[in-house]
Amino acid sequence: MKLLPHTMSRMGDVLAGFHAAWEFESDSVLIRFERGIRTPKLFQALGERRIPLEAIAGVTLTPGKRGTVVLRAEPRPGADPLMEAADGQLKEGCDPYRLVLPAERETLAEYYADELRARVGEIGGADKEPAERFLVAAPEVPRAFKAYDAKASFDGRAVSFRWFWTGASSAKWKAGDQTFPVADLMGVEWRSPEVFEGYLRLLRRDGSAVAPAVDQDPASVVFGLGYGPVHESLPFAAAVLAGVRSAGGAGAVQVSSGRRDPGDVAERIRHLGELHEAGLVTDEEFSLKKAELLAEL
Repeated sequence: MKLLPHTMSRMGDVLAGFHAAWEFESDSVLIRFERGIRTPKLFQALGERRIPLEAIAGVTLTPGKRGTVVLRAEPRPGADPLMEAADGQLKEGCDPYRLVLPAERETLAEYYADELRARVGEIGGADKEPAERFLVAAPEVPRAFKAYDAKASFDGRAVSFRWFWTGASSAKWKAGDQTFPVADLMGVEWRSPEVFEGYLRLLRRDGSAVAPAVDQDPASVVFGLGYGPVHESLPFAAAVLAGVRSAGGAGAVQVSSGRRDPGDVAERIRHLGELHEAGLVTDEEFSLKKAELLAEL
């Protein structure tokens, strides 16, 4: 059944699902996340987010798992600093643009999906071209989190790394604690802590050479088991990214590449061995990762 535009009220219409509720307004969707024990920690950390209609590229409604349906608003590229920083690394269950509902509410979800598509279309939406600026508000500052080798903090003007002598490499320790004004940065590189070698790296505007190994780069912090979790490090990266763009930087999210220096590989294997001895890495993980590092020589 085709629905007429503007059948939803100007504000206040709410569609509640698992872990979140969407409130539909005339120019945006306000997503309020629950704080229950089953709610993903990233959602709890975000609290709520207002998504302007112009930040939405499309709307889908698809079958979900175990008797559910999934309503999703696809964000425009470049519209949301959180999604830009995540760079496709978020697990499906932690996607803040997904609303999961019981299958028996499919008809209602379809109604709202059609209405949202109509509203987005009326403002010239459904545009997958990159946005010229961030349209969704970045996480608030100040922000801080503990990485494996440092405490990272951001006050809206500068990023600071304070090294832990128990985790920082000798190269970082010798370089000393670091402070990077956002005006001196051109972007952020975030690799999820849910992979083995997660990290956050600051990309500098001055063209300074970046060490292939992040544990040698004083503009990077390394994640680890229990350090730099997604719900802490990703909003941090998004806030920095927004700060960089506001300061006139490119606001880029990049992925490093290239072969490692033998000295960097040796240092990384030493660090891996320490994790193994501490019982934080299994025998199998240690052997596999050591082989991967050696293969990069």
